[in-house]
Amino acid sequence: MATATATAKNGKSLGAQRAEISKLTTYEWIALDKRGKRMKGDMRAKNASLVKAELRRQGMNPQTVRERGKPLFGATGSTVKPRDVAIFSRQIATMMASGVPMVQSFEIIADGQKNVRFKNMLTDVKQTIEGGASLHEALGKYPVQFDELYRNLVHAGESAGVLETVLDTVATYKERTESMKAKIKKALFYPIMVVVVAMLVSMIMLLFVVPVFAQTFKDAGAELPAPTQFVVNASEFMKSYWWVVVGGTVGGVVALVMAKNRSEKFAHLLDRVMLRLPVMGNILRQSALARFGRTLGVTFRAGVPLVEAMEAVAGATGSIVYSEAVKQMREDVAVGHQLQLSMRQTGLFPNMMVQMVGIGEESGALDHMLFKVAEFYEEEVNNAVDTLSSLLEPLIMVILGVIVGGMVIALYLPIFKLAGTV
Repeated sequence: MATATATAKNGKSLGAQRAEISKLTTYEWIALDKRGKRMKGDMRAKNASLVKAELRRQGMNPQTVRERGKPLFGATGSTVKPRDVAIFSRQIATMMASGVPMVQSFEIIADGQKNVRFKNMLTDVKQTIEGGASLHEALGKYPVQFDELYRNLVHAGESAGVLETVLDTVATYKERTESMKAKIKKALFYPIMVVVVAMLVSMIMLLFVVPVFAQTFKDAGAELPAPTQFVVNASEFMKSYWWVVVGGTVGGVVALVMAKNRSEKFAHLLDRVMLRLPVMGNILRQSALARFGRTLGVTFRAGVPLVEAMEAVAGATGSIVYSEAVKQMREDVAVGHQLQLSMRQTGLFPNMMVQMVGIGEESGALDHMLFKVAEFYEEEVNNAVDTLSSLLEPLIMVILGVIVGGMVIALYLPIFKLAGTV
């Protein structure tokens, strides 16, 4: 009886100790030892005062004590980018595959983070796991950085006991996805820069260069040719109403973005227009196909049922048109139709992709076929972006040459005319 009572007391004491440990905070400290040498380290305690007291007990003079991951001078760190999450995914997958415990893996990765906000986030996730939560539950505290698809994959890996394998698959998925996004941004960057540079050059010439020539022509009393008169009139309009031009341009862009975010019909229309553009539309279409194939392949390989997987895939295609198509496919699959049949009904998927998915369904290797399709279209996007970049470089020179050169020729026409008269 006495032994049982003692065991109960000891058990209660151990439980209380575990609870107390879970509430401790890790502090980073800098102190001077008896020789005046600068020492640094970390210590778990309830508050900073206890850390300082312990350092003094060890014969050191504490200089700085702060919570691990808490920035100095109130800095909050930069935004956590998708690329940060991709790098983290590869790190945690590599460490866990090497046999490093999950909590220790999080601690090592957090210590190496330069982004203070992400470091604090990982530290909090680690502490949540230490408190008894699973990985997908701990990641659920940050749904913006770790979306539903990411958490579902982790949950499937935990449930099947293959978390290390799933984390490696997730890491590869995030790396490929971010690489695809970077390619698309690169393809969009050149046309946008052409328009911006052309507008800036035109405004500078109309506001500062053309007025000088216009005053010279006015003083000389020369009759201006039609191209020159057009440029002078444009310059006078720009000088008087530059704020209308700038405000209209900025307002138009803002209105376009707001309409896209608030109106589903307008966003759908805009997405359809983008997909029908001559070169850019093909890149966006192939990118959506690659994302669909890789995302569905990753979720299916992780053990997520096909119907549930397609619900997560719909938001990962990067296209509203394809997202709605995947939702319709999900309804078809839910009532018993084959995936390849539901894909064919949308009219958005190439025949080659539909046939490969059909072969994958019949052979029981759907995830393998989806990865093959994704790799094919990812390579197509890479080639298309490289081709577009090589074509746009001379096109930029031509457009700028036409705009600037046209203005210069228009300004020099009266001079050539006067020289011919003389």
